Amino acid sequence: MKFSWSTILVLALATEGTVASTWFGKAAYNKWHETELERWLSDNNVPYPTPADRKDLENLVKNNWNAKVGEPYNEWDSAQLNSYLKSKGHEVKKGTEANKESLISQVKNYWTDTADTASDSYHNVKDWVFDSWTDSQLKSFLDKHGIPAPQPRKRDTMLATIRENYESIAKKLDETAHYPGNWLYETWTESDLKEFLDERGVPVPQPTTRDKLIASVRRNARLASSNMKETSASASSSAQAVKESLSDALFDSWSDSDIKAWADKNGIKVPQGSKRNELLALARKHRSSLYGDNVASSASSAFGAATSKAGNQFAAATDDASLKAEDLFNSAIGTWSESRLKAFLDARGIPVPQGGKKDELLATVRLNKHKASSGWSASTFDTWTTENLKKWLATQNNKAANKAGATREELLSQAQVAYASASKTGGTGYASVTSYLAAATDAAKDSTFDTWSDSDLKSYLDSYGVPVPQNGKTDELKAMARRNANYFRYGTSTPQGTIFARLQASAQWVLDQLKIGAASGRKEASYQGEKAADYVKEGVTAATNRAGEQAQKAGDRIKEEL
Repeated sequence: MKFSWSTILVLALATEGTVASTWFGKAAYNKWHETELERWLSDNNVPYPTPADRKDLENLVKNNWNAKVGEPYNEWDSAQLNSYLKSKGHEVKKGTEANKESLISQVKNYWTDTADTASDSYHNVKDWVFDSWTDSQLKSFLDKHGIPAPQPRKRDTMLATIRENYESIAKKLDETAHYPGNWLYETWTESDLKEFLDERGVPVPQPTTRDKLIASVRRNARLASSNMKETSASASSSAQAVKESLSDALFDSWSDSDIKAWADKNGIKVPQGSKRNELLALARKHRSSLYGDNVASSASSAFGAATSKAGNQFAAATDDASLKAEDLFNSAIGTWSESRLKAFLDARGIPVPQGGKKDELLATVRLNKHKASSGWSASTFDTWTTENLKKWLATQNNKAANKAGATREELLSQAQVAYASASKTGGTGYASVTSYLAAATDAAKDSTFDTWSDSDLKSYLDSYGVPVPQNGKTDELKAMARRNANYFRYGTSTPQGTIFARLQASAQWVLDQLKIGAASGRKEASYQGEKAADYVKEGVTAATNRAGEQAQKAGDRIKEEL
C-alpha cells in the first residue's frame, strides 16, 4: 500500500474538517452498548469482571477515560513520544531522547486534547474515523457493503457517501456504531493495519494477532484524525503566506508606471501624486485582483499549476524512494542464509516451503515483506546483549548463566533452546517467558548493538550470511547490524518518520520551491504590467525545475538513510 503525499496534501487543504456538535449532557460512553464498553476496556488493557453489569462497566470506562484518552501520552514509550513531537515539528532536546519524563513534559506543551473534547468526538464517530483512510481503503469499504462509489470518484465524495450510509451499514450487519468493532476494518489486511501504526510511530503489539492490530488502530484512530487536521490547517496557512509572498515579489519588481497600468486595467483608482510606497500599499491592498480576472488570471493558473507540479514531483520522489527501499530490502535478503530466511517466515507464522531451495525461500519472503511479525520466536534473542542473555537464562535456572567465559553465541544457543522447550510445554511457564520477553525487549530496543563488541557484531552478521568487510570499523558494523535487524523485524515497513511529519515535509517542500522561484524572478525581472502573467509563469517554472532537482536529492538522501 502506497501513499501519494501530494494527493493527501491537496485533499487536506481542500477539505474542511467536520465540526462535531457541542454536547453539554452525558459523556458519549453513557450511550454505548455493553459490548462497546467491554471493547473499549479491552482495547485499553483495562481488566474487567465477567460477567459484569452495565453500570460496573460504565464506571470502569469513566474512571480510566482521562488516563487512556485525555492524557494517553503518560503511558507511551520513548519512541512514540519522540514520534509525536516530530509530528508537531518539535526538535527533541538533545540528551533527552530516552528520558521519558522529559519527553512527557515536552509533549504536554503541544497537547490540546481533553477528556471532554474526546468524549464529544465520540458522539459522531463517522465524522472523523475515516479521515486517515487511503482512497483505496474507502473504495474497498464501499464495494464490500454494496454501495456504488460516486462518479467521478473523489475522496471528499467517497467520504460523504460513507458517512451517509455508516449507520445503515452497521444496522444491516447487526453491529454497533458508537465504538465500532472489527467489522469496520474487515477490508484491511494485516499489512495495512501494521503500516497504519508504523507510519504514526505507534508500537506494533507483541505478540501480534489481527485482533490486537485492529484494537491498536482503533485506539489511535481519533488521534490520527486530529493530527491530520492540525497539519492540513498549518499547511493551508503556509500556502496563504506564500501566495502573499509571491504577489509582493511581483509588485516589488514593477516600476511605478507598471503598477499604475495594472491598477488601471483592474479598475483601481490611483490618487494623483502617489509615491512608490503608496503605490505598493495600494497594490497589496488589492492583491486579490492579481489572482482573479483580467490581466493576472493566467498568473493565478500558473501559480496553481506550479503548486500541483511541484507536489507531484515530491510524490514521485517519495514513491521512487519507496521503490529504492524495496530494492535495498531485496538486495539485503539476497545475502541472507537459508536459516535466516526460514526464521523470517517463522516469525510471521508463514509455512516454510518443505525442501524449498533458496530461490523459493526468497520468493516467499518477498511475498510477505509487509506482513506483521506474529509474535515471539527463538529469533527474538538475536539482538540481546550478553548481559541480557545471562539474566534471562538465570530466570530459567540455566547453568550457562553462571558459566565463566561463556561466549555470546553459547548463551544465545542456550536461550533459544530454553525458549523452544517452554513454548512446547505451554501453560504458566510459557506465559512467564513471554512476559519477560515483552519487558526486556521493550527496554532494550532503543539501544540495540550500542554495547556490542566487534566480534559479537561480526558473529551476528555471520548468522545472516552477510559478508563482513575486512578491517570494518565498529560504527560501520553497528550500522550493518541495525540495517539487517530492521529488515528482519519490519520487512520493507521499517518506520522512516511519521505520516504527519512526511505530510508537513511535503507541504513545506512545495512551498519552499515556490518561494525560491519567486525570489529568483524578483531579482531578474522588471516587466510591464501587461506581462505580469509571463513573469509569474517564469518564476514558478524556475521553482518547479528546482523542485525536480530537489526531488532527486530527496530520493538519494532517503536511499542513504536506508
